[in-house]
Amino acid sequence: MIPIERRISDDTRLIDLTVGELKELFESLVPKITPVIPTQFKSEKRLVYGLKGIKELFHVSDSTARKLKNGPIKEAVSQSGRTIVVDADMALMLFKNYEKKSGR
Repeated sequence: MIPIERRISDDTRLIDLTVGELKELFESLVPKITPVIPTQFKSEKRLVYGLKGIKELFHVSDSTARKLKNGPIKEAVSQSGRTIVVDADMALMLFKNYEKKSGR
């Protein structure tokens, strides 16, 4: 098989190419795209920051966010000084379990 660069010069009109030659030309110009299959989406933690993050996650007021931080979702909260980081998925799971236990 003759390399595509020898058969097709810069002066070759597109209309003069066969379908096969056009395919070969595109394949030689565009790198093969291999689909990337993610191994696992859950490997990344979804984090929210501060009382504002808790308020937005649970759609509650500031005082209720403080109660949640120190109560039912305490295990999902990491606090260093004034910085609060919450694992959102764990917090939602803990809150769901808290609701079942308390019958709310």
